[in-house]
Amino acid sequence: MASSSSSTFALSSSSTLLDSKAPRQSASPSSTVPLPTLPSPPPPSTQIRSWKSTAYCRKIARNVMAMATGEVPAEVATAEMAELPEIIKKVQEAWDKVDDKYAVSSLAVSGFVALWASAGVVSAIDRLPLIPGLLELVGIGYTGWFAYKNLIFRPDREALLQKLRETYNEVIGSS
Repeated sequence: MASSSSSTFALSSSSTLLDSKAPRQSASPSSTVPLPTLPSPPPPSTQIRSWKSTAYCRKIARNVMAMATGEVPAEVATAEMAELPEIIKKVQEAWDKVDDKYAVSSLAVSGFVALWASAGVVSAIDRLPLIPGLLELVGIGYTGWFAYKNLIFRPDREALLQKLRETYNEVIGSS
């Protein structure tokens, strides 16, 4: 039974609330457990935050209305052009030079699908028992063999570099 006259609440123990597996103890009706009171809620200091978010929302709404009508505000247009990094500008220029945009787009999509499919295959192989460890040993062995054959001795290293330069020139088409 709870006492409502004080600021702390009290809970009285009752024999009906005891666990059936716990040993029964006789509960005295006067034993109570005081509960602490909750702290008062903080004062509303979110007025500054709500003012800032309201101003931001108004700015977004103004931009959306301007874009819906087709006119672009000067501040938005200059801000967007100033924020573009150099690499995006180069990519846009390269895209403008492309004649067959359909083929390039198809190659990009098919490359993404191939990457996604190969990730699925690697994930499936990785879940098989013993296969990942075996493939790791094969990779370590091949790396050791390649280093011994092409990187340790100077003539072999020079031959490898010459072969890499020739392959690069064949792909690029210039010296």
